[in-house]
Amino acid sequence: MKAGQVVALYLSWPAVVLVAWGELTPRDPQALAHVWDKLLHFCAYFGLACLVTLALNARRPALWSVLGLMTLGALLEILQGFTGRDPSIFDELANILGATTGGGLGWLIVAVLHSKTLLAPSVERE
Repeated sequence: MKAGQVVALYLSWPAVVLVAWGELTPRDPQALAHVWDKLLHFCAYFGLACLVTLALNARRPALWSVLGLMTLGALLEILQGFTGRDPSIFDELANILGATTGGGLGWLIVAVLHSKTLLAPSVERE
C-alpha cells in the first residue's frame, strides 16, 4: 500500500464517525444551520466515497465500500427517527448521489495516476 493510500485509509475512518455523529445528533450544528441539508449529505458521502476509493485503489473492494456507504446512509436515516430528527428519503438520495459521484471521481483519479501514458516521457518519432 502506498503512502497516499494509507493516508486516505486513516482519514476515512474518522470521517465516517464524523458523518455518523452529524446525522445522529438531535440538531444540526449551529455553524451549518443555514446550509441546505441535501448539500451537506451530498458533500459528506462524496468525500467518504472518494477517500475510500483512493484508499482501496479503485479495485472491486472500493465498489463494495461505496455500496456499503450507501447502506450506512440508509441505516443512519432510519436511526434519525429515534434521535428526534426526521428521516428523509431525499437525504438518502443525496447520500447515494454523493457516494456515486465521489466514487467515480476517486476511480478517475486512480485511473489517471495509473495511466502509463501520463507518466512516460514523450518521445518524438523521427
